[in-house]
Amino acid sequence: MSGKHLGKQTIIMQNPPYIASGACIVGTKEGRGPLKNWFDLISNDTYFGEKSWEKAESTMLKQSFGIACDKAKIAPSDLQYIFAGDLLNQCTSSTFALRESGVPFFGLFGACSTMGEGLSLAAMTIDGGFADAVCAMTSSHFCSAERQFRLPLEYGGQRTPTAQWTVTGAGAVVLKRCGQTGPHITHVTTGRIVDAGIVDAANMGAAMAPAALETIMTHLEDTGRSSEYYDAIITGDLGLLGHNILMELFEAEGLKYPKIFTDCGVLIYDIPAQDAHAGGSGCGCSASVFAGYILHNMLEGIWNKVLFCPTGALMSPTTSMQGESIPGICHAVAIENIQEVQ
Repeated sequence: MSGKHLGKQTIIMQNPPYIASGACIVGTKEGRGPLKNWFDLISNDTYFGEKSWEKAESTMLKQSFGIACDKAKIAPSDLQYIFAGDLLNQCTSSTFALRESGVPFFGLFGACSTMGEGLSLAAMTIDGGFADAVCAMTSSHFCSAERQFRLPLEYGGQRTPTAQWTVTGAGAVVLKRCGQTGPHITHVTTGRIVDAGIVDAANMGAAMAPAALETIMTHLEDTGRSSEYYDAIITGDLGLLGHNILMELFEAEGLKYPKIFTDCGVLIYDIPAQDAHAGGSGCGCSASVFAGYILHNMLEGIWNKVLFCPTGALMSPTTSMQGESIPGICHAVAIENIQEVQ
């Protein structure tokens, strides 16, 4: 095993990649929520000027990619790789958003954990010496997700109290080989598939919470850190119910809460006022919260050590209709402000 491996599932970066920029775009509902000041663009048009929701999602992702490159002061052609994915079949939102970019592309599927998966692979690619600049990005759209995973909006189906609201949002993050002070990715703990036996597709928080616990506990064990080492541990997207379950699981394991212990699906909406039921979900939820709110707090020095832990429900419409359980996964990415760069 190489010297970069810690314990069972964690990698330590010998040359921690620098987070050069983050960009996020959201829809109207998200733009009315508590994090509205940290989004780069809030659209009042659900279609983003396109003729379908699927095309709208691709356009939203393409725009966030452009903003991230502009912020990082890098031309897309100077990127060695893009890691991207989404919720739609065959990752079509990402594919069509980037088909004219000319950048080598890895298509990913990790459900709502995709931003964590993308950041992990991007960081390892740079730390391994295979690239100097890489972008990780993902998106989701409420209407395109509803069409694929549940019922057409025209049907007007009732939502259960445990249901989460798929975020219309996209996030893109550019990583570079270290050379500046600020937020760097220092550790990655790759999650394992954890199946808690949940079969209710309207209760994804309960399906994913055990995976979040497993990955966080493994990260702390592998690194020898306590949960209090971090200024914030932020999962996504367990939503309100899943986060409450995770808190109970934390207590059962005797773990102490960090200063901030929350979830992107809880943060993005004013849940009671916006009728978001159990909160936000979708790839674009944790992506937009990370690229906006979390990075802002790190750049301002409000937080210096964050464990970002996106979670995913690894299901499909077919498996749900066949009565399969919903496997969960969680990837943990440690981001730390480094003041002195070698």
